[in-house]
Amino acid sequence: MRGCSKTVTVLAGLMIVLGGARSASSCTNILVSRGASADGSAMIAYVADSHDFYGELSFTPAADHRPGEMRDIIEWDTGTYLGQIPQVPHTYQVVGNMNEHQVAVGETTFGGRKELEGPSGLIDYGSLMFLALERARTAREAIQVMTGLAERYGYASEGESFSVSDPNEVWILEMIGKGKGETGALWVARRLPDGTICAHANQARIRTFPLHDPQSCLYSDDVIGFARTKGWYRGSDEDFSFADVYAPLNFGAIRFCESRVWSVFRRAAPSLGLGVAYADGYHPDKRLPLWVKPDHKLSVADVMALMRDHFEGTELDMTKDVGAGPFGCPYRWRPLTWKVGGVRYVNERAISTQQTGFSFVAQSRSFLPDPVGGILWFGVDDTYSTVYSPMYCGIERVPHSYAEGVASLHKFSWDSAFWVFNWVANFAYSRYSDMIVDIQKVQSELEGGFFARQPEIEKAALELYGQAPQLARDYLTHYSVEQGQRVVDRWRRLGQQLLVKYMDGNVKDEHGKVTHPPYPQSWYRRIADERGRDLRVKPWKTGEDDE
Repeated sequence: MRGCSKTVTVLAGLMIVLGGARSASSCTNILVSRGASADGSAMIAYVADSHDFYGELSFTPAADHRPGEMRDIIEWDTGTYLGQIPQVPHTYQVVGNMNEHQVAVGETTFGGRKELEGPSGLIDYGSLMFLALERARTAREAIQVMTGLAERYGYASEGESFSVSDPNEVWILEMIGKGKGETGALWVARRLPDGTICAHANQARIRTFPLHDPQSCLYSDDVIGFARTKGWYRGSDEDFSFADVYAPLNFGAIRFCESRVWSVFRRAAPSLGLGVAYADGYHPDKRLPLWVKPDHKLSVADVMALMRDHFEGTELDMTKDVGAGPFGCPYRWRPLTWKVGGVRYVNERAISTQQTGFSFVAQSRSFLPDPVGGILWFGVDDTYSTVYSPMYCGIERVPHSYAEGVASLHKFSWDSAFWVFNWVANFAYSRYSDMIVDIQKVQSELEGGFFARQPEIEKAALELYGQAPQLARDYLTHYSVEQGQRVVDRWRRLGQQLLVKYMDGNVKDEHGKVTHPPYPQSWYRRIADERGRDLRVKPWKTGEDDE
């Protein structure tokens, strides 16, 4: 499986606007501490975006390894073989981005200073994530694994923000290499205060940090000293800002990246009154906090809702301008920036986007045994129209439609969840404002059914767990696989129903009668304003009906 970050090519024109910074337009993460969740869960949400990324659910069983055994390092983005490191005696089971101990990891790439690109290292960011999941029982231990491996073997990627969670703690870790010819990594990690939420979206977010509080903050020994040797920082240690030094803000970083963080915060904590000035790129002095306290505690469904966003109801609303077409389609085809008359403009970059490969909400619960407490709510394609199916972290296989190798980005299959969801979504773009209503009705029925049955399913699993943990794992495996396949089957039927209902631009009513609903009046007005002189009906005689 390939990653979502480095596959986005820098647009030559955008480089001018961003002052040479990397185009950061992939992936979004939301982090929720236990005290900020409705049921005491720790959660992270991850949206993996890339135009050349096929979404699937990986599965790696637990394993014991012989002394001297080596572990291949394959770059997540490109599939390139990077080398080997010694294997550990035992590795844990991993379902997607969550392991059997309810540890979960997500990421977004922020790139950072160009001088630090191309570091000499063995381990890329994607490998670090899965090595941590294979080797760590807690979030703190996962951070130690990732940073320890990067420092020992060298980091091979650009600047990266990681979300790391377990049943008790949620952390944000930011890491960047030291440039060509340099090994090791510069990094800082902060634990979310209980009761807060955080987000990151392709821009470094940790600014100043406590220097003497290892319970809530960890960092590399040379994270400040390295910047001093390069002449990038001359102030006090206490005032050192990781993000401002290693990934300085620019217009694109705010408009394409911080805007997504802003949209999470404005919806979760409207009482803060965070206006669009925090997101439009025109007010660099407006800086978002690293975390906020939500106005009310968040459920899993609330987090899913936060992941479904096109800036609706704001000045950046993607459903309102002419680019949305007559039916308010909130998607814009690339490139991300474009030019008219020598002036460069942007398309908005929202959390919900058509090029998503997969996304998830990882739910970890300290009050339940690991096989029952950890759920990876997993979906493929765009967050706005996907369905999140429950994949318990103790399951021993995944649904066939979500599994690796079923299809690819270049090979369609009706057996592939990714292709079935893309088929429905791509058809919906043609009459979005109408079809999304039908899609969300089925989406709500499926996800609502999962939430309604969750207490019953987990009660049965706990009873089986009391008899023998393997019985609970078997039961939850059967349930997760069955539900995942049921979702794909239902979505295939939905696509068929949409085609029948909306064929050829017509709409069949509830009785099956073909109707011909017009375009919205506002769209006719735009056409009349642009081409009214050529399209206007001219009556041949006085009083003739020009309808």
